[in-house]
Amino acid sequence: MEKQWWHAKTAYQIYPKSFCDTNGDGIGDLPGIIDKLDYLKDLGIDILWLSPIYCSPLADQGYDISDYYNIDPRFGTMEDMDRLIAEAKKRDMYLLMDLVVNHCSDEHAWFRKACEDPEGEYGKYFYIEDCPNGKRPCNWRSYFGGSVWEPLPGHPDKCYLHMFHKKQPDLNWENPKLREEIYTMINWWLDKGLAGFRIDAIINIKKPLPWQDYPADRADGLCSAGEVLKHADGIGAFLSEMRDRCFLPHGAFTVGEVFNEKPEELPDFIGDHGYFSSMFDFNETIFGGSGNGWYDQTPITPNDYRSCCFASQKKVGEIGMLSNIIENHDEPRGVSRYIPEGECSIPAKKLLATMNIMLRGLPFIYQGQEIGMENVEFQSIHEVNDISTLDEYQVARKAGLTPDAALKAVNRLSRDNARTPFQWDASVNAGFTDGTPWLPVNRNYTRINLDSQKNDPDSVYQYYRRLLALRKDPRYAETVVYGDLVPVFEEQDRVMAYYRTSAAQTLLVIGNYKTEPQTLTLSSKIRKVALNNLPQLKTEGDTIMLEGYQAVILDVSSDS
Repeated sequence: MEKQWWHAKTAYQIYPKSFCDTNGDGIGDLPGIIDKLDYLKDLGIDILWLSPIYCSPLADQGYDISDYYNIDPRFGTMEDMDRLIAEAKKRDMYLLMDLVVNHCSDEHAWFRKACEDPEGEYGKYFYIEDCPNGKRPCNWRSYFGGSVWEPLPGHPDKCYLHMFHKKQPDLNWENPKLREEIYTMINWWLDKGLAGFRIDAIINIKKPLPWQDYPADRADGLCSAGEVLKHADGIGAFLSEMRDRCFLPHGAFTVGEVFNEKPEELPDFIGDHGYFSSMFDFNETIFGGSGNGWYDQTPITPNDYRSCCFASQKKVGEIGMLSNIIENHDEPRGVSRYIPEGECSIPAKKLLATMNIMLRGLPFIYQGQEIGMENVEFQSIHEVNDISTLDEYQVARKAGLTPDAALKAVNRLSRDNARTPFQWDASVNAGFTDGTPWLPVNRNYTRINLDSQKNDPDSVYQYYRRLLALRKDPRYAETVVYGDLVPVFEEQDRVMAYYRTSAAQTLLVIGNYKTEPQTLTLSSKIRKVALNNLPQLKTEGDTIMLEGYQAVILDVSSDS
């Protein structure tokens, strides 16, 4: 693996709508992000990824783009965006935007023109098919429920494909002219000074053609979109073309949202000459998934979490570098997901951070993660905004769950958990806005907020600062960034531990994923405690006694 400038960096995802509102309209904005750049720099952040801020009707929170060349007025202006790019550069920070090119909005000019003339030029930008008497070309189910086929406005005998929401028509990547439009747009943004992109749902751009049915997996007679992807071949031609036309000429950093890749394809995706610089590790986020829906998903245990992380590390090896996450805008809060119910504490939050951020790969922190923000407790489905959650609630109800049981099931995995406003302080609306927030603030904001943690040396926030500083510390950086990862104590119940080894150094990262103490015998001598989430570490000879949810990073002798 060739060394790259971004390998030693730390990334941070901003969900602009919920980050910081400066004009009192209840929606976060670009000036709010600019105001917080110094905060992010002090935290230890180098790379910023902004979720979509393009013009959009926000049917899917900006992932339905109506104009790729403009900023939605709710977030600010293009002048604000230019200023953000400039201010980030002043602080040696790199800015990524969300690249959403599997689909656009049904309010995009391309789709409106396609509706006017389905047989014309713009009709070929989408997948538009004849649907006589409502007969659909295939039985695929969209990610948000229901058929992927929707009647084309003004043409009841025709339908269009949408793998996501009906307001998100899929773009036809088989059309070279459409691809040229996309490449022109990408290069326009890179020329403005972006460092690169997080690339949304990119595996979906290649459809298995011609249209055909696949075995139904639910009573609705439809087949999941995830299953359909397994039958699509040839995506590499599109991705390599995009890389060569856009990313390589600009030296752009790109991280792909990739699911369903085959192990043998990893070098193609993130090798030295891969389509992308990196891709997210979703191994733990998809654990326990069920074709029946969220209500049937198996909760992940500490041992499961350990196994998922180590499996990903083993799979990627020296091929490239993964981007590691605890949470993002599509997932619930990690501390509510990966820490067993009833065990979520400050030490537990610090342990989870340690175990994830010390893995080999680029850490992506999601806004609020650094202060230990937790899931929301929705009291009613009417409090939910997320379209995916609303669909999964109906799936659970149709499966026979009571309203209370269905709500509990979707609460656990709702995307709205991560989309509630950032909790800056204990004032009204957590300091996010002077107006009415677009999504209610989590009720726990008076207990969990940045202001209460900034000057507390024992806080989750201060621990994140120390952890990120350790990654860049010249004493440890080479080992943390490029060192091998060797799991240890894998047979020990609810212990997650691994060595990070380089030619000059061995670090032992170890955490007791239990509320009760555990004693472990080490095969290496401790030279130094590099980081500890508790005040002290008990040792006796070659044994260490870890308190409940204690996590330590140890500089040890290399004779292990």
